[in-house]
Amino acid sequence: MPIIRFIQPDGSETVALANVGESVMQAAVNHQVHGILGDCGGSCSCATCHGYVDEAWTGHMPEAESYEIDMLTCAMNVRPNSRLTCQINVTPELDGLLIHLPDTTS
Repeated sequence: MPIIRFIQPDGSETVALANVGESVMQAAVNHQVHGILGDCGGSCSCATCHGYVDEAWTGHMPEAESYEIDMLTCAMNVRPNSRLTCQINVTPELDGLLIHLPDTTS
């Protein structure tokens, strides 16, 4: 099972064991990661699973589809490495993936 590490704005970390084929969002929800809500259940229609792919991992990600890019306009504090975690499927190659979570208080 690949490990996904979620880093909070304060630096605290949650480690999640993810099943290959599930979304990074589902792994976060299964491990009760604060800041990943997934209100739409992963249908790319709410942006409540917004996260930042660590720069060391951006080259390992498939490009975001146009509908994901459109939905990111609804998220706060969007950056070039912003992704909706519901749109990233876990593969064995993503073992160790780092997802930084946005500060939603600003």
